[in-house]
Amino acid sequence: MDVDNLVYDRPDLGRFQVHRSSMTSQEIYELEMRRVFDRCWVYLGHESEVHNPGDYVRRVVAQRPLFFARDREGELRVFHNTCPHRGALICRTEQGNASVFQCFYHAWSFNTSGELIGMPDIDGYGPDFDRAELSLHSPRFDSYKGFIFVCFDAETESLVDYLAGAAEYLDLVADQSPAGMRVIPGSNRYTIKANWKLLAENSIDGYHLIPTHKTFFDYIGHRSNDVFSDGTSFGRALGNGHSVMVSDATYGRPIAKWHPYFGVNARSQIEQMRDDLTVRFGPERAIQVADTNRLLLIFPNLIVQDAMAITVRVFYPTHPAGLDVSAWEMAPTEEPDNMLYIRMQSFLSFFGPGGFATPDDVEALESCQQGFRSGGVEWSDLSRGMTRAPRGDDELQMRSFWRRWHSLVSEKPYTDNFELGFTPDQAPDYSQTFPLTPASE
Repeated sequence: MDVDNLVYDRPDLGRFQVHRSSMTSQEIYELEMRRVFDRCWVYLGHESEVHNPGDYVRRVVAQRPLFFARDREGELRVFHNTCPHRGALICRTEQGNASVFQCFYHAWSFNTSGELIGMPDIDGYGPDFDRAELSLHSPRFDSYKGFIFVCFDAETESLVDYLAGAAEYLDLVADQSPAGMRVIPGSNRYTIKANWKLLAENSIDGYHLIPTHKTFFDYIGHRSNDVFSDGTSFGRALGNGHSVMVSDATYGRPIAKWHPYFGVNARSQIEQMRDDLTVRFGPERAIQVADTNRLLLIFPNLIVQDAMAITVRVFYPTHPAGLDVSAWEMAPTEEPDNMLYIRMQSFLSFFGPGGFATPDDVEALESCQQGFRSGGVEWSDLSRGMTRAPRGDDELQMRSFWRRWHSLVSEKPYTDNFELGFTPDQAPDYSQTFPLTPASE
């Protein structure tokens, strides 16, 4: 396997291909765990999930058990979920509230700041015993607008620098509530028998929307007596492998664009929200918040689907042909119950585990993974739109992801966004950066 040649990237020729071994190889999977998930900032959770002192939530992040909590002063803490004594899990329930975390194995106890505060038979330890050294350990972590990330590499840039242009799209989520956003209790979790990168592609892929999810748009059109229109859309590369697909909010947004799908009783409330946005931010910012949908990929594995509802989705590979997915719904903290109901119905009808979209997407990705086993075709093509201004149903978003992925697994310098602004009659000379190596025989 030659990782240097897994991606064929020729903007001057309008050609971009990915070798399918990247989706099936155990060796590549192991490289990804070390060079992607151990080096990038990866999503842990949202600050609203631990609202009160003593609240805690445990998660597995890139195969590492962690938990995050509020200490008694309300400060956010993140800990490796392992006892410094002999290694057992400290936090053994999914979430809750506690003043002390006690290891069930030997009863070592820690407060919410992670300090070792007790153990049986402390007199059995010598004068060199250091409680501070044996307190809970924390990974590197930071939060942005309530979104908590961890990083296992001390050399990786700061979170703000890592987010690059993705930060402005997290701002658009945070701006939807002056009181802050919150994650609704509960989640949906499922597995997919496919490579994790297929879900990264799918989540920001406007090209599959109409053929794959036709049933949904037929349903919406029938329910609202509306003829489907996908409006306008565009894709953007945001730096560091992040990207976004932005489209008109054709079927409304709970914040703050009414559509008949939401029901006539909700119209006045949604219009009032629109007025409030205009007062807070001015008309241009209000239009941006209320009138566009955004499918945001934060590399490598966080998706924020800010559309008819706000879904936060994170996924991790378990092997080359398998991944675990978790998703949560987000809403304004002060949103009234009737509007929250509309939001949740919108989420469940499309992105929910039994909705119109998720089963379609799972079937599509597992079908791709099955197709890879057939052999005979070495390369997948992601060239659509490479020689024109990026539309939402083009593949710029996926190419941005793959360029960052390839730079990490091959440990080569990363070139970002060079495709933007490219037109066929202004083709730069990429022959030195991208040698003329054929993608296939």
